[in-house]
Amino acid sequence: FLALLIFAVMASTSHDFWLNILGHGFWKAMHMSVYVAYALIVAHVAFGTATDSFNIIPLLLLSAGALSILGLHLYTGLKEVMRDHTSIAIPVISEDDRRWVDVCAVDDIKPDRAIMAQIANQERIAVYRVNNTISAISNVCAHQGGPLSEGKVVDGCVTCPWHGYQYKPDCGQSPPPYTEVIATYDVRIEGRRVLVNPTPNPAGTPTPPATFEQ
Repeated sequence: FLALLIFAVMASTSHDFWLNILGHGFWKAMHMSVYVAYALIVAHVAFGTATDSFNIIPLLLLSAGALSILGLHLYTGLKEVMRDHTSIAIPVISEDDRRWVDVCAVDDIKPDRAIMAQIANQERIAVYRVNNTISAISNVCAHQGGPLSEGKVVDGCVTCPWHGYQYKPDCGQSPPPYTEVIATYDVRIEGRRVLVNPTPNPAGTPTPPATFEQ
């Protein structure tokens, strides 16, 4: 009953209307209760299997499936934590006395793709390469918090891999008629190194991309 109740709440709040009202952070956290529902269903089926017969094979198969799902989630969670720690960039000081961060080399970024930069405990940054320019935007999609650094450039726009929401890399604005906006970051190139100012610009701020020689 509790699992069905959780599914009912998730279904009734799945529309983007509730996402906009609640904000993607709270909305996403609320929908993480699907793991509780999953555990309840596994327990329900396991109890039914154990009381219905003395055949241990279905119970073993169910346990193996549940443990596999749990193991995969723990593995990917640990992988993300390790990725954050290994992606922390080193700050440098440029001649204009602003703090910049060396995130990667130009050649580390594939064309029309991005790398994710983690600066200390700040929000992740998606650093995109479009033709011979580099732009940096928030890694968090305004829709449901999807990882923009895992997307690619489609029709000149950064495209979220989760639901296809798009943003212009030089201003963080969705193409009309859509109105979503995300933060942008100042970028510069010294040699072949990409430097990012870790202080975000207000969401939707036009920010000239840095250019480099092919």
